[in-house]
Amino acid sequence: MNRLAGVTSPYLLQHADNPVDWWPWAPEAFEEARRRDVPVLLSVGYSACHWCHVMAHESFEDDDTAAYLNEHFVSVKVDREERPDVDAVYMEAVQAATGQGGWPMTVFLTPGAEPFYFGTYFPPAPRHGMPSFRQVLEGVTAAWTDRRGEVDDVAGKIVRDLAGRTLAYGGQGTPGEEELAQALLGLTREYDPAHGGFGGAPKFPPSMVLEFLLRHHARTGAEGALQMAADTCEAMARGGIYDQLGGGFARYSVDREWVVPHFEKMLYDNALLCRVYAHLWRVTGSDLARRVALETADFMVRELRTPEGGFASALDADSALPDGSGKHEEGAYYVWTPGRLREVLGEEDAEFAMRYFGVTEEGTFEHGSSVLQLPQDAGVSDAGRVASVRERLLAAREQRPRPGRDDKIVAAWNGLAIAALAEVGGYFDRPDLVERATEAADLLVRLHLDDGARLTRTSRDGRAGANAGVLEDYADVAEGFLALASVSGEGAWLEFAGFLLDIVLDRFTGPEGQLYDTAHDAERLIRRPQDPTDNAAPSGWSAAAGALLSYAAHTGSEAHRTEAERALGVVKALGPRAPRFIGWGLAVAEALLDGPREVAVVGAPGDDRMRNLHRAALLGTAPGAVVAAGAPGGDEFPLLADRPLVDGKPAAYVCRHFVCAAPVTEVEALRGELGPRG
Repeated sequence: MNRLAGVTSPYLLQHADNPVDWWPWAPEAFEEARRRDVPVLLSVGYSACHWCHVMAHESFEDDDTAAYLNEHFVSVKVDREERPDVDAVYMEAVQAATGQGGWPMTVFLTPGAEPFYFGTYFPPAPRHGMPSFRQVLEGVTAAWTDRRGEVDDVAGKIVRDLAGRTLAYGGQGTPGEEELAQALLGLTREYDPAHGGFGGAPKFPPSMVLEFLLRHHARTGAEGALQMAADTCEAMARGGIYDQLGGGFARYSVDREWVVPHFEKMLYDNALLCRVYAHLWRVTGSDLARRVALETADFMVRELRTPEGGFASALDADSALPDGSGKHEEGAYYVWTPGRLREVLGEEDAEFAMRYFGVTEEGTFEHGSSVLQLPQDAGVSDAGRVASVRERLLAAREQRPRPGRDDKIVAAWNGLAIAALAEVGGYFDRPDLVERATEAADLLVRLHLDDGARLTRTSRDGRAGANAGVLEDYADVAEGFLALASVSGEGAWLEFAGFLLDIVLDRFTGPEGQLYDTAHDAERLIRRPQDPTDNAAPSGWSAAAGALLSYAAHTGSEAHRTEAERALGVVKALGPRAPRFIGWGLAVAEALLDGPREVAVVGAPGDDRMRNLHRAALLGTAPGAVVAAGAPGGDEFPLLADRPLVDGKPAAYVCRHFVCAAPVTEVEALRGELGPRG
């Protein structure tokens, strides 16, 4: 047993029985390396990472490899989801040195935590031009022993190069029409018209770019933006990346056609995509978008919700084969063969299911198995028969060994889930989803938030972790609380969002408006991480800009709006050049250009006219509009102040750019106020 027993990370606990003498990331590990005068092996991964598992089985469970590591290194294992700051700093070094990155990430450090050699996955024997892991270990040991001066020089140069990368995009001005038009043009050039999405394989769901496209269409009426968003959403929903039986999206597709996924399911992907499909339905009324939004919300509640009321981080890509062998394979839980379909459905319905879900004798995946899809040419089908087939297949799948679940609660990702579930519940009259969002928000307040409104990043089994929240935690949790406030009409969530955003202003913001991923008083690493680009989820930088802007619209706070605008300077700089990697920043810029609009709905609780106005306000497509709903004269929301009923009727007040329209009492009139504006 090594030093990983008793930690809160399921990923680290997967390695607790390794013969490798692992340490968690801690000062004591580096003190031990200094005492023994040996380098540090830093291994970074996460629980749903397929190749992390492969390297663990091949190398970290191997007694000979472990013995060599224990003699020549201090080995430190990090869960990138618990310590995104550590991951970000060393991933930046890996990418700068090798031109690529990924997980597992393997970095060799001096006892001063300075990196000097990098890699990702290393096989147990040389192959595909890669050295074996043992060869790498022996090479690093030789360099450490025989060429120490060279190692120190390399490490020093890397740290100096990283230290010179500080960004200062505050004060560059806010992005305007020109920058957003250039960003749209850049996306159009990279768009895949045949299959939707952007670029080639592997293809990731472009959640945040889709939000930008929907908001750009809502503000300008640009049909091309809407078409790219709608076609991409349909292609993903019909592809194997979407679970056609249980709902929810896999992490990415290994091909450009969305057919074969990498089967891990992440909370952040599903929260972001759930919201995208709900927003697409809000614009188009698409039945497909409605179904996918609701199925994805139900998937999160059914598969990821924990007993404490929060949402687990991920489902693994791998699971045990159903043959009882105990062997694990990627996708084993999800794929089907014609023979398995016949066993469950009988001959006639199996033939129907093969056509409907695109299952072939040759297979679309490995070993003649197929990932279920909805091919475009499947034709019109009997809805009742489809429902019956789905139900029987899902019931049969439930009997298979399930993928492992990483059940730690990550604050940021739960904030994204809260926003998605609150909005989907409000749009589709699903109060149970709003309740699940509220329970998750309650958990974050009870367990992750201390008396000074400082956030803890993770918890597990009702026990808070030891790691401080980073910028994305504060920003995404604030975003979730703001969405929940708008849907529920409970102003306490606006107040909690304000506490978090005040800390963003106080502890994460630089003098020129730049933002940092860690607080001023966080643990000092070799560099203070700072990344404005959106990758799998919104960057802390762009998420903070969005939450600050929404909070300012709710409260009239000039300080919060000013900092949101300063933070958007990075979008002005990067949006035209790299729009695929700053999608949420572009979406926030759309909200800024539109206002954002401030909507106050007043009326008596329980009044159907009030309820209808409130729902119409939530369904308005104006980019980034904020909604406050409550009784006239109530003090739950600043926007409700001095907003009386109109002729005794519930009313909605819409303001934008310091100008307010006349109050309206009819749903259609409110819809008109929340439509496109010049």
